[in-house]
Amino acid sequence: MLATEKTVKISSKGQITLPRLFRERLKTDMVRIIADHDTVKIEPVRDVSGILKRYAKSYKPMKQDREKAWEEAVNEKHLRR
Repeated sequence: MLATEKTVKISSKGQITLPRLFRERLKTDMVRIIADHDTVKIEPVRDVSGILKRYAKSYKPMKQDREKAWEEAVNEKHLRR
């Protein structure tokens, strides 16, 4: 594949827009950014589940908290009557 180069401006919020050509070549909407000394590399991430794996442990507590919040909301609504 032929190398492609493009200069982009960094916004005041530290953001860049990845040009369409590069997004199409990456074939994903999730990227990994790797900084090594004065070089920054953008790589495609094809499997998002690997990135989200660290959050899987906290899934059950979040579910329990959500159920508790719903229970409290229902109880509060019925106690107002």
